[in-house]
Amino acid sequence: MPGSTFGHLFRFTSWGESHGPAIGVVVDGVPPRIPLSEGDIQRHLDRRRPGQSRHVTQRRESDRVEILSGVFAGLTTGAPISLLIRNEDVRSKDYESIRDLYRPGHADFTYEMKYGIRDWRGGGRASARETACRVAAGAIARKVLGAGVEIFGYVVRIGDDAIDPARFDRAEIDRNPFFCPDAAAAARWEALLARVRKEGSSIGAVVEVVARGVPPGLGEPVYDRLDADLAKAMMSINAVKGVEIGAGFAAARLRGEENADEMVVEDGRVRFRSNHAGGILGGISTGQDIVVRFAVKPTSSILIPRRTVDRFGRPREVITRGRHDPCVGIRAVPVGEAMMACVLADHLLRQRALEATAPPP
Repeated sequence: MPGSTFGHLFRFTSWGESHGPAIGVVVDGVPPRIPLSEGDIQRHLDRRRPGQSRHVTQRRESDRVEILSGVFAGLTTGAPISLLIRNEDVRSKDYESIRDLYRPGHADFTYEMKYGIRDWRGGGRASARETACRVAAGAIARKVLGAGVEIFGYVVRIGDDAIDPARFDRAEIDRNPFFCPDAAAAARWEALLARVRKEGSSIGAVVEVVARGVPPGLGEPVYDRLDADLAKAMMSINAVKGVEIGAGFAAARLRGEENADEMVVEDGRVRFRSNHAGGILGGISTGQDIVVRFAVKPTSSILIPRRTVDRFGRPREVITRGRHDPCVGIRAVPVGEAMMACVLADHLLRQRALEATAPPP
């Protein structure tokens, strides 16, 4: 199955299925002598882990990561780093009754059309369970980037209810189960998600991810632009249906003089007076905050009957039981952070390679 590898110099390949014995990821291109332990990876996996509140899937997985290769005496060796995460709470019987049905909004139909076979146990390879591999790879990418680059994400909207930017509190993100920087919005979302779950439905969300401290000059025009790679990275996350960089679609409502980020010199350095570009110009980082938003569709597995067909072409009705997120966008926050880290680490290594081969000025 092509398409399971992401990146160029910093690259990772994920493997495994939702209801198989384990999932895992092989991360290659990591420079040697970087301190790395399972704890460095685990703290990020714990933020994505299911079953942490009543607003996410109640599947109970510890997501304990095991480093199998590429690390010796607490340091990376330069060899591929292989990581294993065992599946501990598999209930394939929940899917027995729908094994021949194509669930609307899922990849059941397309996988069967492409391969002639599919793993119906929780979606198999198409399951969001795979995103744990991305978070693990992203934890290593953060080590490559170093402490000078800070990456953090948060939910800015669930359904029609958005945060108030004037109430943004960075510390609040880790105080509630929604990764929400607005305490008032988090309180509203508590009631909203309770109602959605009770109705057997689901709801979408918008996630914003910020990278701070990124040096200027990262990006490879024309086809490997930094923003293009970020857009691909975010669009590759399960259930993501749209991506914006900086002002994004709102830029279409601005005039040229409003959208242009004016530049000034302060303390001998070029500064920008705004950041509609989201920290990227011409596909290359400016040194400002890189700001990416992505839209996550409502979870397709719901208890409200939907019309469909089975693999024999017969009209059917489907209800998807089991343990599912009423808003999958919540746990997408650490996944988006991880993909941001992986793209930036890849471009940082590419920039270092360019500088190492360039002749002296």
